[in-house]
Amino acid sequence: MKLIIRDTMVEASVWAARYIAEKINEKAARTSEPFVIGLCTGSTPIETYNELIRLVKAGKVSFKNVISFNMDEYVGLPVEHPESYHSFMAKYLFDHIDEPKENIHILDGNAPDLDAECAAYEEAIAKAGGFDLFLGGIGEDGHIAFNEPFSSLASRTRVISLTPQTREVNSRFFDNDPDKVPAQAMSVGVATVTGAKEVVVLAFGSKKAHAIKDAVEGPVSHYCTVSALQMHPCAIIACDDAAAGELRVNSYRYFKATE
Repeated sequence: MKLIIRDTMVEASVWAARYIAEKINEKAARTSEPFVIGLCTGSTPIETYNELIRLVKAGKVSFKNVISFNMDEYVGLPVEHPESYHSFMAKYLFDHIDEPKENIHILDGNAPDLDAECAAYEEAIAKAGGFDLFLGGIGEDGHIAFNEPFSSLASRTRVISLTPQTREVNSRFFDNDPDKVPAQAMSVGVATVTGAKEVVVLAFGSKKAHAIKDAVEGPVSHYCTVSALQMHPCAIIACDDAAAGELRVNSYRYFKATE
């Protein structure tokens, strides 16, 4: 695992966007096969998406041969709801870049058979060739996607019941009322994420510091599902200084020195 530490959230976000653009361009230079990417939602990736939009508009990268799969979606929330992840992705990324609509995949939280929808999602990822890169975020309790504590590290896309803590954190998007946050979501599994050739995870602010400490210095554990990245051959966490605040001094110095 690598840790990229920047002074601010914007600096770390820009680093991540430029890294993603570089990887897209590298693959485009050697093959006509599409670049397959996993994408996340929430406030964490917004600045990364802003930089990707800027790079697309500047002609520095293109999403015309990119296939994307979002990591999660709420169950039962209408697609047109402003807090659905369909709406989020359109607002913050897809409406501003050149990715063909047929290349965009987001789980259907209103599918008549949710289990079948999850199975079909995994099949579509495999058919696309698997992820070249997965962009994710970290929850305050160390979860990745909606893989809450005690999720299996071998898990795949499935329906998940959200913890009260996650609903409380996400209530800021629902009039600060946890009861308005859907009780369930569909999410890619830990193994779906770690099956990617590369994983880039974003973490910003002091509220994420304990999760970063557990993910980097703690044991691999289903209690902190993002800790599974310790076993990944090419995993990167891009964070700001505040999110690195609970790391041991020598850990912090190591990552700064080896970057």
